Amino acid sequence: MKKAIIRIPTILFVLITVSISLVLSGCSFRYIMHAAVGELKLLSNSVPIEKALRDPSLSEEQKERLLLVAKIKAFGESELGLKKTASYETAYLKSDQPPIYFLSASPKDRLSLVTWWFPILGKMPYLGFFDVQRAREEEKKLEAKGLDTFLGRADAYSTLGWFKDPVTLNLIKESSYSLAETILHEMTHATLYVRGQGEFNEGLAVLVGKEGSKLFFEKVYGPFHPFTIQAKNSLHDEEIFSGFLSSLIQELRQIYESPLSYQEKIAKREVIFSDSKKKFEALKEKLRTPIFLGYEQAPLNNAYIMCIGLYHAHFKLFLNVLKHNGNSIKEMLSFLKELSEAKGDMLQLMKGWLDTQQALGPRESRSSLNERANTAGTALPLTRPKSESRLHPVMQSCGIVK
Repeated sequence: MKKAIIRIPTILFVLITVSISLVLSGCSFRYIMHAAVGELKLLSNSVPIEKALRDPSLSEEQKERLLLVAKIKAFGESELGLKKTASYETAYLKSDQPPIYFLSASPKDRLSLVTWWFPILGKMPYLGFFDVQRAREEEKKLEAKGLDTFLGRADAYSTLGWFKDPVTLNLIKESSYSLAETILHEMTHATLYVRGQGEFNEGLAVLVGKEGSKLFFEKVYGPFHPFTIQAKNSLHDEEIFSGFLSSLIQELRQIYESPLSYQEKIAKREVIFSDSKKKFEALKEKLRTPIFLGYEQAPLNNAYIMCIGLYHAHFKLFLNVLKHNGNSIKEMLSFLKELSEAKGDMLQLMKGWLDTQQALGPRESRSSLNERANTAGTALPLTRPKSESRLHPVMQSCGIVK
């Protein structure tokens, strides 16, 4: 089992409370029981952070990170507008292994992740497992259907705020920066989650996790502290890798959407994959952190590319939306929550909004934009929703499982 370094902030996990409806929807009872038992194991063996701080097995540095958790949560709630939940008030210290394995799949000649439908969550582009052997069994079934697969592991998981997700031991053994990014990422999902739109949900959480961490460390430690510098470097690398990945995806789409035969598409994609490794080798000189070096180690296929694309392919789009909301995460979340009421593809709605913003110029207000949109019957909502949506949290660090 080999761990890659590309960070994929967390995945959402099946809720125990919807087990019965999952059975009715056709999801395997064995999978449901696996999820329920694994979740109950973590919850029942978690202890309040106050008690965890007295555990003699923890180093002083790990205890300092546990103490940091409450500060991160408070900052996210007060400064970033993230929803308050009961998650991360307990700690699971029984194992330092990442708690979740996740499995994704895609056709070999098309960039399209296989999805599984769950109540509340909608379509999900992966399955989560507490047991790697159970995940490998499912992977073999998907491979037997001729699909590309990717089996990875994540450092954290989310239950949409329905349960008190614990801080796991592997998180406090990582850096303080990684801890902050993970928690803020999770809190973003709990604040705004659009059913069935994985690229939007994960892309937004990546932006808030990274930008929010930078703001948190600037406030707590100052602009020149190593944690703050690390956060800034992570943002720098995210922009670079996002551009690289978007170009690769576009190149693959051109091949897959061409009239070539299946065999020709497979042959050409292997050339593209090989060339991308060479391009990445040159790109490495611009990177300031090891976060994306796992790309060199990855066995490339469509499932892997689409999996990391969920998190990283649209970063620049989210960054532009943030900039057009005064670089305020709180304002951006408020705007996106309103935009989600349009019930359309969020990425396309965001692109359309940005195009209109650029056409209007910097002097026109959002009210003016709405007036113009009204004439076309596509007005953006300007008022806050009367009630908060029931949403969820997420997981950190994508690893290749061999």
